Amino acid sequence: MSVNTLLITPPFTQLNTAYPATAYLKGFLESKKVSVSQMDLSIELFTAIFTKEFIDAIFKQAAMLENYDYPLVWKQKEEYINKVETVMNYLRQQEVTAAYQIVHKDFLPHGHRRIKLDKDLSTEFGKLGILDKAKHIATLFVEELGDFINSNVDEFFSFTRYAEHIARAASSFDTIDEFLQYETTLIEDEMLYLLNEKLQEQEFNLICFTVPFPGNLFSALRCAQFIKTEYPHIKIAMGGGYPNTELRKLSDPRIFEFIDFITLDDGEAPLLKVTEYIDRKIDIDQLERTYVLQNKKVVYINKTPNTIFHHKNLPAPSYIGLPNGKYLSFLDVMNPMHRMWSDGKWNKLTISHGCYWKQCSFCDVTLDYIGNYENTTADDLVNKIEKIISETGVTGFHFVDEAAPPKMLRALANKLLERKVYITWWTNIRFEKTFTAELCALLSKSGCIAVTGGLEVASDRLLSKMKKGVDIRQVARVTKAFSNENIMVHAYLMFGFPTETAQETIDSLEVVRQLFYHNCIQSGFWHQFACTAHSPVGKNPDEFEIKIVGPKFKGFAENDLYHEDPKGAEHHLFSEGLNRGLNNYLNHKGFEIPLEDYFDFKVPKTTLSKQMIEKYLEV
Repeated sequence: MSVNTLLITPPFTQLNTAYPATAYLKGFLESKKVSVSQMDLSIELFTAIFTKEFIDAIFKQAAMLENYDYPLVWKQKEEYINKVETVMNYLRQQEVTAAYQIVHKDFLPHGHRRIKLDKDLSTEFGKLGILDKAKHIATLFVEELGDFINSNVDEFFSFTRYAEHIARAASSFDTIDEFLQYETTLIEDEMLYLLNEKLQEQEFNLICFTVPFPGNLFSALRCAQFIKTEYPHIKIAMGGGYPNTELRKLSDPRIFEFIDFITLDDGEAPLLKVTEYIDRKIDIDQLERTYVLQNKKVVYINKTPNTIFHHKNLPAPSYIGLPNGKYLSFLDVMNPMHRMWSDGKWNKLTISHGCYWKQCSFCDVTLDYIGNYENTTADDLVNKIEKIISETGVTGFHFVDEAAPPKMLRALANKLLERKVYITWWTNIRFEKTFTAELCALLSKSGCIAVTGGLEVASDRLLSKMKKGVDIRQVARVTKAFSNENIMVHAYLMFGFPTETAQETIDSLEVVRQLFYHNCIQSGFWHQFACTAHSPVGKNPDEFEIKIVGPKFKGFAENDLYHEDPKGAEHHLFSEGLNRGLNNYLNHKGFEIPLEDYFDFKVPKTTLSKQMIEKYLEV
């Protein structure tokens, strides 16, 4: 027999663009003559939920359960039911005549999110054009229904994740197993109906779920549970970011009631071997980087040497079979970089595999997806870009590298210009000195509109401790070089790194304030430091002067580690104040407000010169 394979992205991931894992695997497996289909169950389910018929069923279910949270939505339920499809169509197409209808003050209901906006539209949103105003109002309408569903019908429901809290830091499989025994919800019933429709189309031997995040695990297992009951002859595999980071010590056999194979790291070779095993071309001991159940015990089979498919030899991802017309553009917050993530269609492609720096102490540098750096050629990349455009009709590209190498970006930009391939693109970088004014100008000319990069804690002491390989002076100059070419710069910001003091936290905020003020960066987001099992900090906590205090591993997942930081500040207290300041700077205001005013407890004054960044920018 030949193995007919179905690759599935389970709910919920990004709604504006396809998550690329299945497209990569489809392109690869087809090059090896494996028959492959793909399904974005995430967007298919979301599209099915936000219809007149289903939203009507949601209100009926809430009434039956006697759940009446969000009274403003209840009060205007007919409006939500009757206008949901108009709103969804607008979020797909952003057609200007529909925009005029949506922005009319009385067209859409004024629910709990919209009434807050009614005060803000003229100030924070005053500069938006009609298409964007309509997109924002339409997004709030859908979010109000999402809040209603989550509170009254299905507590697991969320736009870009499902049941995330039970999969995050799930050292034991107990809670997940318990919830899998419960009756399915209305949302899950619809998901399984859509899955069943797909399974009726043709005979599949293997179904593979990509589980990139904790918020995809439960829905994948729900689907697998259904397949095991209704189609027991079909084999099921699981791979992706979640198993790669969380299931590296898996010993609990219970997940194998639902899944037959769990693969680690790059999926190409392990999945090819699984298809060959199902096709009886190889024995089970020939599998690579794959967990199976043997004699009721979890066994990790990894025949060495592994079959290696180098990044430069991999074919282009194939987006054929993904429903390009169903993806939606949202405009929920005015952070310009968040908008890039949720608005517009982007083909996702990697320039290089892994990270060329791979030293940052907070990062999972010991794992293959970061630690194994491989490159390709500019010609190969542009060939892939042209193939993807021909399949999707989309000329926007998000290069999803851990850190795109400057040399490759230069080569790519030159090749795009030479071959007259016109795209719009953005990527993640390190703020290193190689990004000169001349290189930034070249990248801009080739279609680059934005870059993201880790400033992390804006303290030279901590940047050194993190092994970031940059300092604040360098960050200021590089970000300014990008900004001068109208390339938007988003800074990932971190607070709570081991031994970080209150003084360093406030000084970091001052650096951020000055970077915004001098138009070096236009966007930022604060993350609280999280210690992971595969990072240098997690592996050597003594070196970073912290103590790991849990969770106790109980056979299932291990990634996030709880830690104590006796030398550092009370990090969690700073979150609100840091975000208050950042929100002001994002909106080009509040630069004159003393930093201590953003906090509701006593914090030190900054020790940094108000002219620090200005001086760093002087040539």
